[in-house]
Amino acid sequence: MLSTPLGDGAALCPLEPWQAAELAAYTDRVRDHLTPWLPWAHSVTDTASARAFLQRYADEQAADRGRLYGIRLGGALVGGMMFRLFDVREGSCELGAWLAPEAQGRGLVTTAAHRMIDWAVGDRGIARVEWLVSPANGPSIAVAKRLGMTYEGTLRSVFAMGGRRQDLQVWALLGEEWRTGRGWGGAGS
Repeated sequence: MLSTPLGDGAALCPLEPWQAAELAAYTDRVRDHLTPWLPWAHSVTDTASARAFLQRYADEQAADRGRLYGIRLGGALVGGMMFRLFDVREGSCELGAWLAPEAQGRGLVTTAAHRMIDWAVGDRGIARVEWLVSPANGPSIAVAKRLGMTYEGTLRSVFAMGGRRQDLQVWALLGEEWRTGRGWGGAGS
């Protein structure tokens, strides 16, 4: 299988429709941890819904509009990363991430995001990378800061999830910041 090493037995790997049963089982196992932050964790409830979610991203990847990856530790699915939006023509993308509690504190999301930003900016010419996060999600905000992103503001009451309206902070970095070292990646990283 194709993968990008993240260190310490971890890898960033494609997450595809044929892996629906694994994603469904993972989501069931960590659902309580994911549902405060991720809309899809409410709708991925069995193999069929996991397959539909994964197929949507497979279609997005085929159209060059998004991508979905799993984070594996010792071969087990422990989290994931996505380009929720990816628009080469406009030069912008949005990164997203999730991780099981037992895999936190290892730098996996930060390292995976670094690899994805390097590819988006360096190989695909993306000029703006966004990270949208709940103001209550401290670990995700910490990743944005470690990546050298700038806090740009809060979108208030931007969508409904779990029966209530949600705010999202917008964090972003520019491709030129990443290439020149003002982001965590920078030249020579």
